[in-house]
Amino acid sequence: METILRIDNIEKYYGNKSSLTKAIDNISFEVEKGEFVSIMGASGSGKTTLLNCISTLDKVTSGRIFVGGYDITGLKGNKLNKFRREELGFIFQDFNLVEFLNVQDNILLPISLVNGDINKEKYTYLLETLRISKLVGKYPNTLSGGEKQRVAIARALLMQPRLILADEPTGNLDSRNTEEVFCLLKRLSEEFEQTTIMITHDLKLADRCDRVLTMKD
Repeated sequence: METILRIDNIEKYYGNKSSLTKAIDNISFEVEKGEFVSIMGASGSGKTTLLNCISTLDKVTSGRIFVGGYDITGLKGNKLNKFRREELGFIFQDFNLVEFLNVQDNILLPISLVNGDINKEKYTYLLETLRISKLVGKYPNTLSGGEKQRVAIARALLMQPRLILADEPTGNLDSRNTEEVFCLLKRLSEEFEQTTIMITHDLKLADRCDRVLTMKD
């Protein structure tokens, strides 16, 4: 199997010597291509900080993070922006859709930022599979939570990044939409052979992932 993500002894501290908070304390693990991994742990255990470090939204204090064998911990400027655009797909608990853009423009936003070509076949497939074809002209404030998250999934998957990073993607959804969104995300990740790391507090969802990593203390 191909290792997509390798975490080597990373640490993330906040503050100074007189008031030091260890958000991440010496963590190492690997994730293989196509794996669907959940990360669990109590609030404050460092789950989101870990995801932010993997996504380069935050920098580690020490250690290394490799994506596809490439050390990303030292990326800066245009190389950093290129990595985020091309290698990562983000799905957030609060959806993070742009309110003044309609559904179609929200989905195509990552591609438009790089003036890329749209894979029309994949775009159409995602719309049909996620059942959002009839929503393309609507705006986020007219959508339900489940519809917003399905739009966010389409946006994350369209450019087929190496890693999908999902921070409690069902946290703001009711039980029916939680089941639906999770099943769609897992199914599409498998179909496109994409690697997904998902933070969740839902034990039932975690049990259905390929592997569960638990953070504590």
